[in-house]
Amino acid sequence: MFREMRRKKQQIPDNEAIAILENGKVGILAVNGDNGYPYTVPLNYMFYNGKIYFHGASEGHKFDSIKNNPKVSFCVISQDKIIPEKYTTAYESVVVFGNAKIMDDKEEIKKVIYDFAKKFHPTDTEENRMFNINSDIKTMAMVEITPEHITGKEGLELYKKRIK
Repeated sequence: MFREMRRKKQQIPDNEAIAILENGKVGILAVNGDNGYPYTVPLNYMFYNGKIYFHGASEGHKFDSIKNNPKVSFCVISQDKIIPEKYTTAYESVVVFGNAKIMDDKEEIKKVIYDFAKKFHPTDTEENRMFNINSDIKTMAMVEITPEHITGKEGLELYKKRIK
């Protein structure tokens, strides 16, 4: 159903692709936008229990697009060091294809946003964290992406270092 990677030797092992998703903070979401145009947007995310989560206002381009077509793509770049003298980049990236759903269970959303808050502000006090969650949850929408296909790739320079 999904294409094989053209440069298979540069494909990173699944566990390394998952680690990139777990450690990442910003990814690029791609949806089928208005009038057949793709729409991409960078956003903070969390990879949690095998799924990708992000939140935002409950209306707008990305949420309308997900309602119209839940199939999405998501990309995370973990490193991208340009090597000018070789006209190349030492990079690692992960691409996810999956289905997005706008969550509706408030208790489930509260649990996910709590873990999200801990990831992005681990030193916050419990009291402040809960205050912010309780005040923001009223107007927030949370999206859960269930991956169907995950691939990770490294640039040729990193691949050469790996096989040495």
